[in-house]
Order: sequence, then C-alpha cells, then structure tokens
Amino acid sequence: MEINGQTVSGTGRYDQMNLSPELMRAIEKKGYVEATSIQAGAIPWFMEWKDVIAKAPTGTGKTFAFGIPMVEHTDPAVSDVTGLVLAPTRELAIQIRDELRDLCAFKEGVRVVCLYGGQPIGSQINQLKKRPQIVVATPGRLMDHMKRRTIRLDKVDTVVLDEADRMLDMGFVRDVTHILDQMPKRKNLGMFSATISREVLDISWVYQREPVEITVQADQENRPDIAQYRLDVDRSEKADTMVRLLEMGDYERVIAFCNTKNMTDRLAGLLDMRGVSCEAIHGDITQSLRERALKKFREGRLRVLAATDVAARGLDIDDVDAVFNFDVPDENEYYIHRVGRTGRAKRHGVAFSLVSTITEGLRLDDIVKSTGSQIRTVYFNEKGDLVAAVERSCEKNPGTSG
Repeated sequence: MEINGQTVSGTGRYDQMNLSPELMRAIEKKGYVEATSIQAGAIPWFMEWKDVIAKAPTGTGKTFAFGIPMVEHTDPAVSDVTGLVLAPTRELAIQIRDELRDLCAFKEGVRVVCLYGGQPIGSQINQLKKRPQIVVATPGRLMDHMKRRTIRLDKVDTVVLDEADRMLDMGFVRDVTHILDQMPKRKNLGMFSATISREVLDISWVYQREPVEITVQADQENRPDIAQYRLDVDRSEKADTMVRLLEMGDYERVIAFCNTKNMTDRLAGLLDMRGVSCEAIHGDITQSLRERALKKFREGRLRVLAATDVAARGLDIDDVDAVFNFDVPDENEYYIHRVGRTGRAKRHGVAFSLVSTITEGLRLDDIVKSTGSQIRTVYFNEKGDLVAAVERSCEKNPGTSG
C-alpha cells in the first residue's frame, strides 16, 4: 500500500485504532479482527478529519474504511445530518446503509437513512423527519429532496463519494458539485474508487485540501482468485454453451452480464426455457422486483442473475461461483468490475467470456492488453471435455474440483 507515494505496511488491527467500546463491539459482532489494507490506511486519517482520495480494488472493504470514522464522529445527541455518503446506484446505497447500521448497533441514538430513486419519496420524507445524522443517497434523489427542502446539508461534517469514478462517469458531475457546494461547514471529503479517472481528479482539485492519497494495489493477498476463460461460439449457441458450462462446473450461484437491458430479458427467457432459473435486473425493472430477485439470488432460490453493468454495480454477494460475460463488455473497466463479482472473500472464482463475433474477439484482446487480465482460450474437444486451445490436450474442467 502507498500513502502519498510512500510504501507503508498494509496491516492493522481494529483494537489498535483507539476506537470506542461501542464501535469495537459492533466490529467484533461481525467477526472481524484484522483490518484490510484500505481500512488500515484510511481510518486513521479520517479520524483526524483529513481529506482522503483512495484507490483500491473492488471487494477490499472500502465501506468500513470510511464508515467506521463516520459513525465514530457522529454525536447521537445531534439532530442534524452530519455525515453524507453518495453512491452511484440504489443497490450500492442500500448496501452501504446496511453496513453503517451494523456499525451503529451499539451506538444508541445514531440513525442512518437511505435515499434513492424508485422508492416513494413520501416514505423517505417520513424517515427524514426522524432527524437522522447519517444519510446515504444517490445524487439524483438527494437533489429531489434538496429542491423540496426536505433535507438540509449545512451542518454536514463528512462527505464520502463511494465508487466515485463510476458515479461521475454516469453523468452525475453537475449534481455532485452542486451538492458539495451546499455544505459550507464540511470538514473533510473522502473519495473512494477502483480507478482514479480525470473527473475524480477534477473534483479533488476543487473540493479537497491537501488530500491524503492512498493506493492499494491488487497483490497476492487481496487479488481475487479468479480463473478466466474465453470460448468462441456461434451466437445462436451461446445459451446452450452457458447451460453446458453450468452443469459441468455445477455452479449454483452465477451472474451473467449483458450489454443491454433487452438482452438480459432475452437471456432470462432462454435459460428458463432450458430449465435454469434466471431473472433479469436492469434500470427498467422496478426497485421492488429488483430487490426481490436479489433476495432470491442471495438465498439460493435463483441460480442465475442476468444483469447490466449499471444494475450490478456495487452488489455485495460474496459467494458467486462464476461470472459469465454473455456479451463482451464495451468498456475495459466493466470487465474488471464484472469478474470481480466472483472470487470474493478469498474464495475461488471462475469467469467465462463467450465470444461470437470478430468485434467481440477484438474487444476481449484489447481488455487483455489494457488490464493485464490472464484469459485462457478453451474449447470443447470431441469427447466433450473443456481443454486449452493452445495445448490441444484433454484436461480437467476449469474451475471444478474433485
């Protein structure tokens, strides 16, 4: 891990961070002892109210890195919003809210509210009337509440932009800057991203003061254990190939990524026709249906979740057996975020990319070159075994055991 360009130790224990007994009880209840690198790097600076700009791989514990100091700084006796977290999607916002509430388990009087589109604004207004100290929100819905004057941000001390790169890339730059301008008493701003884009740097330049720059590189400790494979198949055979791989690997919980909303719906139908339970999540599906599908998926009652990139951003599901790129992604960054859904919590994961056109092949070649991903080309031999294209010899099915 690097802090301001200097290599430092990326290890630490929560009981060495001078946290309150209430926070330690909440952390111990979660079963955590060792802090991740991003947590060990960011928490001390946040506790000192420093601005932070942090780059860390997906799934390394960024929420606790800013959540622990935010909850620690929150005064239960105060009835104003003092902590604000902005997230690009409703799913990520809900996930952050739940984790912050876990941290507040023994800090009586601290209230956390989540504001996002797709939910009746009236129920959110009722929650705001209970005077929460911490608000997690998507930029668009927060702007709606600001226009209605149902929320005030003039007492906010700490602001965090989570998945800042994605949020700004989704066109929220103007909303984010407007929101930041409404907090004159802000003490610190944290920006957390898997990548540091030009837009992130622009926001940092204007709104942060001598920020502490933290970089956690993917290493052997936090690099996901993901075997990545490419299969060249006819477009009409993609669904059948996917079912074949599902059965060979005996994968029970899978996310399949498509580039369009229409394709996720089509894939869900194609898999259902083949006896594989699958539901789609994308921006045109109501929030209640999306949450119901995610609940079924987490509980193991749904084998495949067909998703667009935006809908799946920020999903916190640790036990995904495999990821399928049913469509090769249009952006290199999307590939990283897609395959990062599997191989979490130090589990072994598998990612398959199904290539059916020259364009998709060129896109995947560019992904390999740009991201350094090790993607192995495989195919089905005459015996029906999955083998490496280069070796041209039978081998055991990738990603399986036994």
